[in-house]
Amino acid sequence: MSGSDGQIQERGYWGSKAEFILSVAGIVIGLGNVWRFPYLCYKNGGGAFLIPYLVFVVTCGVPLFLLETAMGQYTREGGITCWHRLCPVAEGIGYAGQLLVLYSCIYYIIILAWALFYLFFSFSSQLPWASCNNTWNTDDCVNLAAKNPVNWTTKMNSTSATTEFWERRVLSISGGIEQVGKINWEILLCLIAMWIICYFCAWKGVKSTGKVVYFTATFPYVMLLVLLIRGLTLPGAVQGIMFYLYPEPSRLSDPQVWMEAGSQIFFSYGLCTACLTVLGSYNKYNNNCYRDCLWLCLLNSGTSFVAGFAVFSVLGFMAHQQGVPIEMVAESGPGLAFIAYPQAVAMMPFPQLWAVCFFIMIILLGLDTQFVAMEVFMTSVTDQFPMVLRKAGRREIFLLLFCLGCFFSQLIMVTEGGMYVFQMFDYYGYSGASLLFIAVFESLAMGWIFGAEKMFDIIEDMTKTRPNYIFMLCWKYLTPLVSMVSLVCSLVQYKPLTYNRWYVYPDWAYVLGWLLALSSILLVPGWALGRLITEKGSLNQRWHQLCTPDTTLPLTCKQLAEIQQTTCAAEMEDLVKTEQN
Repeated sequence: MSGSDGQIQERGYWGSKAEFILSVAGIVIGLGNVWRFPYLCYKNGGGAFLIPYLVFVVTCGVPLFLLETAMGQYTREGGITCWHRLCPVAEGIGYAGQLLVLYSCIYYIIILAWALFYLFFSFSSQLPWASCNNTWNTDDCVNLAAKNPVNWTTKMNSTSATTEFWERRVLSISGGIEQVGKINWEILLCLIAMWIICYFCAWKGVKSTGKVVYFTATFPYVMLLVLLIRGLTLPGAVQGIMFYLYPEPSRLSDPQVWMEAGSQIFFSYGLCTACLTVLGSYNKYNNNCYRDCLWLCLLNSGTSFVAGFAVFSVLGFMAHQQGVPIEMVAESGPGLAFIAYPQAVAMMPFPQLWAVCFFIMIILLGLDTQFVAMEVFMTSVTDQFPMVLRKAGRREIFLLLFCLGCFFSQLIMVTEGGMYVFQMFDYYGYSGASLLFIAVFESLAMGWIFGAEKMFDIIEDMTKTRPNYIFMLCWKYLTPLVSMVSLVCSLVQYKPLTYNRWYVYPDWAYVLGWLLALSSILLVPGWALGRLITEKGSLNQRWHQLCTPDTTLPLTCKQLAEIQQTTCAAEMEDLVKTEQN
């Protein structure tokens, strides 16, 4: 039923296969592919880094990608209710995943506000980060884009014009997290603009999301291709690419390299947050999700690899122009998007053109990740309370309240001390430790409690294709083992968060950070323990009840055949008894 007030609206499906593919591509292909993978590759052994990266792709990335997508397509439920139907004892995994999605919605859009701010300034007659003649510049400012720049490597306490624009103009950064300061109203206006765009991209659910991604998921590739061609034609580009891919096999003995490869897979593939489950839940039952997942994983990793050429060819040009080693210009995260790359752009002919292309790409890469994540959260909550939220007009109101809630909670991130809070959410709230912890229990729950063999039969029934046996091996053994080892190593080698390698957070901030991390982690065992305590019956009965899937789930052809065979056998037995009597 749909349309009338008071009636429950239908959940709906994707309008086409392309909408599903582009929506998944939108959320899994984002800023991490452009600013994190190339830096990790260069930092951790160049071409040799591809070995641990591919190991994690095979053992964790593709198996979990397929598992989560198939779970959604089979149950047609969101990130929480799918667990309630498949494996109730593991329902806490769904709640933990949605909490991570909420954290990402709160802090991720700040990056888009910064990028929009840069985009406005990219239309200036002179790029403001390309000179030291501005009100925010200090006496220590050095213009690296000048034809004869001062040798800033020998000048004490010098800072580049790009860095000063970022820290003093964009962030107006304070001395620490305890110095909140005033709100930067220009960034606030950019943030409001991005929230309005995201709201209207997601306000009609998959009906609007599925249409918008045709543009937001494809146009960044046009920009990336333009920047790649431009980068490869610059002097110094070859040296930059050599730094990016030069193999150092000795780095493979460092556990840190393997941990960073694993965390990159979990972040860039969008695993353990139910994003893939929700997007898959809008597919028809007989969609070939097996083939889709293989192609989407290839697209994700391929984009990361190609983006490295676009990024490091430009960084090689920048190092060539300044006459410094590339290590001094290569950065990851916001440092690449808002310092290193804008600095390189300022050195090119027609810098405004390349700045506009770059920041449009950044905005579109982040935009579809943001509003699809909003759709994931909305779907999961709506499926939890369908009688309330699937009535006409309710979804739009709830989405508005969600956007307003996220907006007001992130106001502190657009203050002078906001960058420190942003980093805490990025480092602790949406952390690799949380994702690895969820991955362990997700694979154990589906591989052993629900049953990997049963999941294989379901995928075969939906796609008419039997998955490779390696997936069953991964779900039951390799994925939980590799995830657990990575989790333990990351905790053993944990390093407290710092800003720019010099600012150390106060102790209370680290406590708050760990509370953010534990808030999602503890939901998994906490929910299971709570259900075991509150259910009726003996402990064995409670455990059996919480490990039993919903009896109303769709039956596969194999299950129907078994039921029919059992029924026929029972009828034959009754017939024989009747004849004997």
